[in-house]
Amino acid sequence: MQFGLTLPNRGVLMGAVTSDQMVDLAEIADRSGRFNFVWVGDSLLGKPRMESITLLAGVASRTRHVRLGPACMASFPLRDPVLLAYQWASLDLLAGGRTVLVACTGIVPQAGGAAEGTLYNVDNKARAQRMIEWITILKRLWTEDNVTFEGKHYRFKDLTIEPKPAAKPRPPIWIANNSLAPREIVERTHRRAVRHADGWMTSLSDLEDVAWRINDVRAKAKEAGRDPAAMETALYHNINVNEDREAALAESKRFLDSYYMVDMPPARVASWTAAGSVKECVEHLRAYERMGFHSVALRCTSWNQNAQLRRVIDEVLPHFKTS
Repeated sequence: MQFGLTLPNRGVLMGAVTSDQMVDLAEIADRSGRFNFVWVGDSLLGKPRMESITLLAGVASRTRHVRLGPACMASFPLRDPVLLAYQWASLDLLAGGRTVLVACTGIVPQAGGAAEGTLYNVDNKARAQRMIEWITILKRLWTEDNVTFEGKHYRFKDLTIEPKPAAKPRPPIWIANNSLAPREIVERTHRRAVRHADGWMTSLSDLEDVAWRINDVRAKAKEAGRDPAAMETALYHNINVNEDREAALAESKRFLDSYYMVDMPPARVASWTAAGSVKECVEHLRAYERMGFHSVALRCTSWNQNAQLRRVIDEVLPHFKTS
């Protein structure tokens, strides 16, 4: 199982990290040899933070090995897809073909989410429709010239994006979903991911819930004639290493409450965070390793990002066989 470091780019608003420190953290992760990915967050008005593509460009210039992307790009359906194709191709060139674009609908309960809908005249149904259209547009503009597209939400004729991305045939596109809707609706999101994406990511954490979802994604991939093992699966998770587990959970709750502007239920904090001693953190992560996740993205839920990252690199990750 591989690991990614998630940079807390909302942390610049919380006093948890500076912009310079985030790029430093990415470089430390890259040089450690323990991480395969560096992720950033993304939002527009729903949960404001440093803009993701700008931050990733800075990270690309300071790293050489890790794959880079947003986990996930909540603003994806709001962005102009032609401009996004152009921006991402340039980012992928800077990164030497190391990018992974994780798309999602970006539906959030915070007041900013409603403001986004009003600003762009996009409701939740349109977000899902636009996400699929935008993915189709990106794939074509990255691999073809003189592209013509006629969709419900976007149309153009004879467009060519240059320069093309460094990754060949194109950068991978994943879909992230965390829907708590009835099972038949969740299965629909899995079918959509299998049909349109190269990988699947979730930030859910209840073991039983996550297990059926990853198994359902694999089953639907097989039904669609895809090799389930070839579709990358990733878990977006948290970590706080502290011999005092209660202190680790308390700091994690304060961090997540501030990050998401909610009163995070303690049970959700506990299931969503590898918290406590090194042994406790390792045992927590083993459960997802047994499920067969290709990778786990770890965000340090601490105001001391550097110290936490060092403990993760030096004490936690050596317990796992990574590639």
